[in-house]
Amino acid sequence: MATDKLNTVLKKEIESLVEKGTSKGNEKVIVSILPPAGGRGPRYLLEGAGSKEFIKMNANSYLGLSMHPDVIEAEEKAARQYGVGPGAVRFISGTHKPHVELEKRLADFHGREACMILSSAYVTSMGVIVPLTTPETAVISDELNHNCIINALRLSRPALKLIFKHNDMNDLEAKLSEAAGKAKRALVITDGIFSMRGDHSPLKELTSLCQAFDSRFEEGVISIADDSHGVGGFGETGRGTEEYTGAHVDILIGTLGKAFGVNGGYVVAGKTIIDYFRETTPMYIYSNPITCSEAAAAFKVLDILESPEGKERLAHLRAMTGKFKDGLLSLGYETLPGEHPVVPLLVRDTKKTAELVNYLTGKGVLATGLNFPVVPKGDEEIRFQVNGDHTAEDIDAVLDILKQYKEERGL
Repeated sequence: MATDKLNTVLKKEIESLVEKGTSKGNEKVIVSILPPAGGRGPRYLLEGAGSKEFIKMNANSYLGLSMHPDVIEAEEKAARQYGVGPGAVRFISGTHKPHVELEKRLADFHGREACMILSSAYVTSMGVIVPLTTPETAVISDELNHNCIINALRLSRPALKLIFKHNDMNDLEAKLSEAAGKAKRALVITDGIFSMRGDHSPLKELTSLCQAFDSRFEEGVISIADDSHGVGGFGETGRGTEEYTGAHVDILIGTLGKAFGVNGGYVVAGKTIIDYFRETTPMYIYSNPITCSEAAAAFKVLDILESPEGKERLAHLRAMTGKFKDGLLSLGYETLPGEHPVVPLLVRDTKKTAELVNYLTGKGVLATGLNFPVVPKGDEEIRFQVNGDHTAEDIDAVLDILKQYKEERGL
């Protein structure tokens, strides 16, 4: 066959990943979700695991709303009214009322003039950075930014690409000084929440630096934050890292697929910028939007988030995050400071990380091990993610298992 030679090469590549311990392996298949009961949160059944129940500690659904009856009802109602798919890209005939209503709601939620929805947060970052990068643009990016930003920089081919040390504002200032006079426009790009660590960008200081250097670039210095892990699950009212730091970036990227528990990505900014994206972003122009039912579900999530129930969920999420982090520290595990529901347990060894993940799985806990190259060597970790539907009983159960592991095997 024509692919025989290629298959041989690719097989060796896969085997190499397995040997290095960086292979992601077979995906676990969830076959059923058991609703919360008796002081416990939801439990998950996996294909091949029979009736064994699992606590899910590796979900981005921070608010725990994906199974909320009102959200499901909103999605089903929109599907019956508009069908299960948009039928076309938006500029042809794929734009429906739920898309327009959700964009207005998200713009208002973030205090911006306009919003544009895309199919995912990943393509949103690419769809923002690429059209804004000209042959006379300098891009300045945090060294720990997400893979979507890294690939966007590769695709955009700026005149100058500079990487500043993680959250180091002195280094960012040095990079801005270096770029001044070499480019007409500068894009300063950061994650809001860094998804591997749960720490956040100092957006207040970052935007102040952008403003300070703006006059040294003919087309200005534009601040861009991808706050996909922050929006919905971080900040007093769920408005993410901007709210937590008291900052306001020029262009904010968010997602509907994490804290909101639905699907899709979006960008909010001034009207002229969003109008420009609608005309130039290939990931928007040539790709179908999210479904009307997904848009309606996300709209309902915003209703809940801005209600007393939403405030209660956020308060509970913060409490469970603090309880889990304090528990890790009391057991002698290493974690990082921060209030975001991403709680890393630093193992700092690839083999031990895989061993702990397997131990947790055997005890009914789903957690994700992160090894190089996803994280730098020496920063290998278990990434736990607390959700709003976790209970105190759930957190205690996971901590008890980690206590058993430490007593049996040490770390």
